[in-house]
Amino acid sequence: MQETIRNPKLWVPTLYLAQGLPFFAVAIVANQMLKSMGVPNDELNHWTALIGFAWVFKPLWSPFLELFGSKKVVVTFFQVFGGLCLGGVALALQAPFWFAASLAMLALVGIASATHDIACDGLYITSLDEKGQAQYAGWTGTFFNAGKFFTTGGLLLLAGYFEKTLGVVPAWTICFCILGAIMIALGLYNSWALPLAKNTASEDTNAAAIARTLWQVIVEFFRKPGIWVSIIFIILFRAGEAQVQSIGPLFLREARELGGLGLSTSEVGAVYGTVGTVAFVVGSIAGGYFTSWLSLKRAILWLILAVNLPNVAFYLLSTFQPTDLSIIGAALSVEMFGYGFGFVGLILYMMQVVAPGKYQTAHYAFATGIMQLGFVLFKLFSGDIQIALGYQHFFIWVMLSAIPVAVLSQLIPMTAKHS
Repeated sequence: MQETIRNPKLWVPTLYLAQGLPFFAVAIVANQMLKSMGVPNDELNHWTALIGFAWVFKPLWSPFLELFGSKKVVVTFFQVFGGLCLGGVALALQAPFWFAASLAMLALVGIASATHDIACDGLYITSLDEKGQAQYAGWTGTFFNAGKFFTTGGLLLLAGYFEKTLGVVPAWTICFCILGAIMIALGLYNSWALPLAKNTASEDTNAAAIARTLWQVIVEFFRKPGIWVSIIFIILFRAGEAQVQSIGPLFLREARELGGLGLSTSEVGAVYGTVGTVAFVVGSIAGGYFTSWLSLKRAILWLILAVNLPNVAFYLLSTFQPTDLSIIGAALSVEMFGYGFGFVGLILYMMQVVAPGKYQTAHYAFATGIMQLGFVLFKLFSGDIQIALGYQHFFIWVMLSAIPVAVLSQLIPMTAKHS
């Protein structure tokens, strides 16, 4: 029986919404939940950073997903499984050992989400021709960021309301139940809507053959000319940004007498998840046009400055501690616009400098894993540094963290080298 191919408008939005929701649940919402539960900044960042290693190492198991009959099976399974794990976080909060139990469930959410990412992008590429991929590329980013808008905006607003009316634990129990239910619903819908995206059957498609190919891909990656300098550049690119994205939302929640702004969970959702998300999306689009106009080589320093200079907004917020939410929102919009604008530089560097070659797709996946490693490493210690320095000096440190990558960007080539 011939497969029914449904209009991409029926499945691209739900596919990429399901990619964004669990990612932001682990990357941002979990930190806010743990902050509400009274966990110190250093401890919560240690644990949530470790969960981020799922996205670092996902290229190592991505080839083995070819052993499944179709990408659709993998996508829908991990959407439903991820939803069950998000619901498991809600259950874990009721346990006496809630901290360990909730982290364990969040780790499963991370593994499910990272694995889903691989199959999700593969299904999109396999199911659409080049024209279709270009046509719906904007949709993928829009609905992935819709996941951020919902989790860091709407969900935090809801959590803040329930924290005031029901208490902290019931508030976050309800929120993670909602997240879990949405993911399960998306999985069930996508089991109908998604194209099958069969994996290519081959006599050589077995675990041993895939392992041999993976080893060859790894060897070829590390044989690329200048690869170690590229790895250092990718990791350092995220030095300042990773620390601000980890500590910034916690600074907004911190009591004013401890150097923070004393915002409620709802207020953080209002400024970070709404206007901040919009500013990030607009900045990303503008950064893409800017780089295509100027070229990566000429634009890279400006892009690095765009990511890091707006962090002065956090320093000013920590210095003057304004109470007007519109002022705070405006400052965060500047920071998030710069983050979106400049982050394009890292994506294009990985695509145009690191990935080209025989295994371009696989090597790009490895580069994104290294990019995530940069985020994880700097997030891991951001809480310790903030506690040691205090918020004001921490944000100065964050800006200084951009100097090494800015210098390096002027010393290394911005085009691919061929061995």
